[in-house]
Amino acid sequence: MSESNFYLGRLFDSKTAKATSTPIEYDPADLTTHAVVTGMTGSGKTGLCISLLEEAALQGVPAIIIDPKGDLTNLILHFPDLAPQDFQPWIDPEMARRASKTLEQAANEASSSWRSGLKEWGIGPDRLLALKNAAQFAIFTPGSDAGIPVSVLSSLAAPDLDWETNREVLRERISSTVTALLGLVGLNDLDPIRSREHILLSNIFETHWSEGRDIDLTELILQTQTPPFDKLGAFSVDTFFPQKDRMELAMILNNILAAPAFETWREGQSLDVQSLLYTADGRPRHSIFYLAHLSDGERMFFVTLLLSAVETWMRTQSGSSSLRALLYMDEIYGYLPPTAVPPSKGPLLRMLKQARAFGLGLLLATQNPVDIDYKALSNTGTWFIGKLQTERDKNRLLDGLESAAGAGLPRAAMDKLISSLGKRVFVMHNVHEKAPVLMQTRWVMNFLAGPLTRNQIPALNQLANVDIAPQTPPAPASVSRTVSKPQPSVESLQPVSVPSSVNSQPSAYTPPPAAETNRQTKAANQKSDGSLTKPPLPAGVREYYLPQNFSLPEAFQSAGRAMPAQAMIQGVLYRPSLLAAAQVRILDRKYGVDTEATRAALVDSLDRRGIVRWDEFAYAGPSLDKVETMPVPAARYSGIDSPLNDSKLMTALQKDFTDWVFRNSSVTARANTALKVYGGPDVSQADFMKACADTARDARDAEMSKKTAAIDKKIKSWEDKLIREERELRQDQEDLKNRNIEAGINGVEAVAGLFGLGRKKSLSTPMSKLRMAQNAKEDVRESEESITQYKREIAALQREREQIVSEVNDRWGHVVNDVSEITINPKKTDIYVNLFGVAWKPYYVVQVGDEMLELPAFGAE
Repeated sequence: MSESNFYLGRLFDSKTAKATSTPIEYDPADLTTHAVVTGMTGSGKTGLCISLLEEAALQGVPAIIIDPKGDLTNLILHFPDLAPQDFQPWIDPEMARRASKTLEQAANEASSSWRSGLKEWGIGPDRLLALKNAAQFAIFTPGSDAGIPVSVLSSLAAPDLDWETNREVLRERISSTVTALLGLVGLNDLDPIRSREHILLSNIFETHWSEGRDIDLTELILQTQTPPFDKLGAFSVDTFFPQKDRMELAMILNNILAAPAFETWREGQSLDVQSLLYTADGRPRHSIFYLAHLSDGERMFFVTLLLSAVETWMRTQSGSSSLRALLYMDEIYGYLPPTAVPPSKGPLLRMLKQARAFGLGLLLATQNPVDIDYKALSNTGTWFIGKLQTERDKNRLLDGLESAAGAGLPRAAMDKLISSLGKRVFVMHNVHEKAPVLMQTRWVMNFLAGPLTRNQIPALNQLANVDIAPQTPPAPASVSRTVSKPQPSVESLQPVSVPSSVNSQPSAYTPPPAAETNRQTKAANQKSDGSLTKPPLPAGVREYYLPQNFSLPEAFQSAGRAMPAQAMIQGVLYRPSLLAAAQVRILDRKYGVDTEATRAALVDSLDRRGIVRWDEFAYAGPSLDKVETMPVPAARYSGIDSPLNDSKLMTALQKDFTDWVFRNSSVTARANTALKVYGGPDVSQADFMKACADTARDARDAEMSKKTAAIDKKIKSWEDKLIREERELRQDQEDLKNRNIEAGINGVEAVAGLFGLGRKKSLSTPMSKLRMAQNAKEDVRESEESITQYKREIAALQREREQIVSEVNDRWGHVVNDVSEITINPKKTDIYVNLFGVAWKPYYVVQVGDEMLELPAFGAE
């Protein structure tokens, strides 16, 4: 026998009904054109398939094995020593009891039977040992932790394929994934062209995958409510699929996440086909997916995801004419029907047509030859046909073979050949050979214990020395993540190390290009909470985005931490707060008040009942004029809880906020009612007092002028008289002086005349002069008395005037200080709430070594 071929059995002689000594060898490269194995229960179909898988392992060919019933778990049971104690744990106690044997006896018989059977077929201990060491065997149990659990959510991640060059393939994968997902929740038989559920989810997937971004089930559910696009076709999203109906679909999908049983679907080995086929050190793996515990819907869902993952992996491989890997399905009934289109059918059809070029072989088995799509199997190169149960099965198979398997024996000869088949006897029709052959399968090297239960799987994995921790080896050299369009290398768009000496000027984080973000921030997103999908808000609830006004050093400073040099911004996380702001106009024309004020509050922690003590959350940060309407691209969002997602509570909160603004927006006005001087809050006390003083001075001056006018007139009259009198006094005094001189001269002349000393004068003349001097003196005296009287009158009037002035000054001096404060309240109609709703507050997600930090990106400057 050739070491490079599969040893499947020996040529069978139909005439003698015995196997000959001629070995049946099978070129593994023929499996690249795929193979189908049919046969009823008990025909030996499972044994033949296990032989093919054993040979593949010996040739170093890895395999992914889908086991719906539990038969393929026998692939773990290889016992090179063929010791009875190795067989005993796997003997069915019930079968031993029915045979009236103890477990020890049954184990001894099994050991003896395998020893003799292998010897008869020329298989020695060295080949058994080689099989044990040829590959790592492991059993995976999606939806259960009995074996290695499988995370199906990883299947929603963007495939490592360039969207532009693989658009058709990726859309087909999206269609299959969406169909499987909808089938899991009971929405079966949906037409991808007519079903709005299918169209919506497919567009969400395409939006993410076309940009190289992953999506998980949580994101998908959220984006079902709030799609990342506005239109579907010619219609708006709300017209095509109303929000209420989208909410119903989201609730149905959410049942998957909400169900406790689904928890095991979210943890474990990712569907990374490379790691399913090879260990981290390069050893081939035979990964068995045990599905017997799943419902039909869960089975279809998982098989579709697995087939799609295999197809994607296949397309990342280089071309090969040799068998690179094997995909085995133990029962394809229901997965490849002739007329129905289950989600599994698409990837199966594509791989049957195209997998040959990549060296991937499909081995498909069924015991139901009636309900399979023979046209779909027209590319299958090898058919292994075993004993069939009914004539109908045989005729359907013959009909299918005529179109699917190509030329071979005439139908009548093939009919006769198939009819003669017994247990472990098969017709092998290989298009690479000249004619079909009749063969008897060899003895399998693994112990066929029959279907094993889920409870036995942990012991099976332990027997295979399986490390149940998920393995994620590095991708092979031929596999690389690509981006549809070259992205510019812009240093400012990448997460970079920020030295502690960096300046503190605010510099908002700008994310890298989409595919680069997906690669760089995946780990950060796993460690930080939040979703790429913004949670939907009820109708009527407004939302705002607070700006990133902190640089990274300022963010560390705000958090009270020193910034390490290796700190790297991995993304932005938005957390919801309640933002409320109102413009208040306070107007009172009587008191001269016309002022505007802003009242704002930013509430980070909310009572679910919708109770807010607004005084505790008064906002004093940057101007709210900087509130943005768009988020940072590729940011994540934390969830929204009550009352932010309750429109009734939000309406009540806005009313409560308005009442708070009304109660807390009064201003104090100063008033001097006597002076009728008023000053609002924008007038300082000094300015107000100056205005009062100026007004009082003007009023004082006016009153003083009024009250002193008559006195001033009298004073003026007396002053005028005084001036005239003083003028007359001066004249009288001059006249008196002159009269006295004249009187003196005349008197001397008169005396001289008496004594004859001169001309004799009359005595009457001096007397007359004397009398005139006396009169002049009297006039002077009268003037002096008048002047004294006038001065007394003027002085009295001036004292009276000073009294009036003093009284007026005192009175107006008191009036200036007669100031009162008056509270002016706004009218409710003058309160305008310009901001009220959910404010998305940004936080930097920062990686420092292995630690992930969340630092505020917004705050008081």
